[in-house]
Amino acid sequence: MLDVDQRREYWRRNVRLMSVLLVIWALVSFGAGILFVDVLNAVSIFGIPLGFWFAQQGSIIVFVLLIAFYVWRMDKLDAEFGITEYEQEVHHQ
Repeated sequence: MLDVDQRREYWRRNVRLMSVLLVIWALVSFGAGILFVDVLNAVSIFGIPLGFWFAQQGSIIVFVLLIAFYVWRMDKLDAEFGITEYEQEVHHQ
């Protein structure tokens, strides 16, 4: 079981990771799909304007990749702090 300081550190690092990933997602979805769409539309890939692609597909793909990265990174953080899903389930029953 984690003590108070360990819990604070765990959640501080978790919130920091989520914040960074949300900023990246916001920059990609809002920035590339809305703010910089005109600049990006000057570039075309397979005849599709890049800004349009980011607005329609790119932000979704980036979001899924960020979720996968979050899961991978949180597994490492959980292991670092000795937290397992099984232990959590057992303690809450």
